[in-house]
Amino acid sequence: MDVTAPVRRWRGYGKPQRSELYLRWSLYLMALSQPPVVLLALVGTAAQHGPGPAGGAAVLALSCGVSWLSIRAFGAALDHYLGRPSAVDRRLRATAAGALAALWVTVLIGSGISPREDGASLAVTLAGGLSVLWFGPLSVARPVRTVALQGPLGLVLLAPPLLLAGADAATTCGLLVGLGLILPLLGASCRSFAWLLGVVWELDAAREAQSRLAVAEERLRFSRDLHDVMGRNLTTIALKSELAVQLARRGRPEAADQMTEVQRIAQESHREVRDLVRGYRTADLNAEVIGARAVLRAAGVECGIDLGEEAAALAGPVQSVLGWVLREATTNVLRHSEARHCSVRLRVADGRVVLELENDGVPAGPPAPPAERSPGGTGLRGLRERLAAHDGILDLPPAAPGSFLLRASVPLGAGPAAGAPEPTALEKTAR
Repeated sequence: MDVTAPVRRWRGYGKPQRSELYLRWSLYLMALSQPPVVLLALVGTAAQHGPGPAGGAAVLALSCGVSWLSIRAFGAALDHYLGRPSAVDRRLRATAAGALAALWVTVLIGSGISPREDGASLAVTLAGGLSVLWFGPLSVARPVRTVALQGPLGLVLLAPPLLLAGADAATTCGLLVGLGLILPLLGASCRSFAWLLGVVWELDAAREAQSRLAVAEERLRFSRDLHDVMGRNLTTIALKSELAVQLARRGRPEAADQMTEVQRIAQESHREVRDLVRGYRTADLNAEVIGARAVLRAAGVECGIDLGEEAAALAGPVQSVLGWVLREATTNVLRHSEARHCSVRLRVADGRVVLELENDGVPAGPPAPPAERSPGGTGLRGLRERLAAHDGILDLPPAAPGSFLLRASVPLGAGPAAGAPEPTALEKTAR
């Protein structure tokens, strides 16, 4: 038996999953507390004139069964609150029916106990616990108005079996009044657990949406800049080309002047696109360091950066490619880990610049992050291609358990390598 499997499974969960597991079991433990209470009540009555071993075992078994039904009802109620598919109606009905059946069987068993006060005491104890097991899931799954209507009805149904068990009117009324005061507080507590769980998932969804919006905003910015640069020039080229065609058909010499102007505008457009692409695809190492530190600290990640004195003396292409590595690695830390600490180190060894980024909080699972397996050349695969264009290397050395280490190295005088990947169409145009 692998005792470390639950630990690995726990490490594989993200913060929302861990929060949900904690809150769910907080409610489940409330249901699991009922059988021990019933067992203590049975031990107390057995010391005098209890229901006997068979009767006590039956009452305890019924209590365990209702606890199990309550756990199932709590799970269905939470799923219903979070908008997931669930059989909450059937679970609540089964819990209510099981609680009433257990109470009536206890009354029948306790009717043979002498004195009858012991049987009444057992029934009162069981009634209080069973009402909690039913009311908790109800308060999570139903609106407050529905709970306010069904709660008193459930308390009224407790009165007949308690009176038949031998409890006097004062004891029965006192129990019902006490439950009427306690159960609303219990329901508010259970409801707050469900509300807190919903907030956790909403925050996680907002974080994912923020990441997608950031990517979409950057794409929109680039497309807007490209439209601003090319739209006006292409419109001018089209108009002047049409004018040159008309002049050429008429045999006018001004057609050559118009085509010369078209050539000038096209060359100017090439220059503007080249500047735009260069500004978009160039990453400055110092600027990326400042941005990475700010983003990580905003996400609650303690960030330690040690670039040494070598960073300022690095060539422009080296700083650019390492800046891209740092940008992508920071994104991976935020999206694929629950990191609390992150360190960035830069050193020069054997004529190569080595950049290392290490973070903790890595969930258990496949060693390669999702970005590594993406087919579109993004993530770590895209970084490998970018580094290969400068004779660089990206590898993932073994790290401590729960940690992730990324290492990139490029030559000091890095430039485009002979076997570098072909530039994109936009880069060819810019050149």
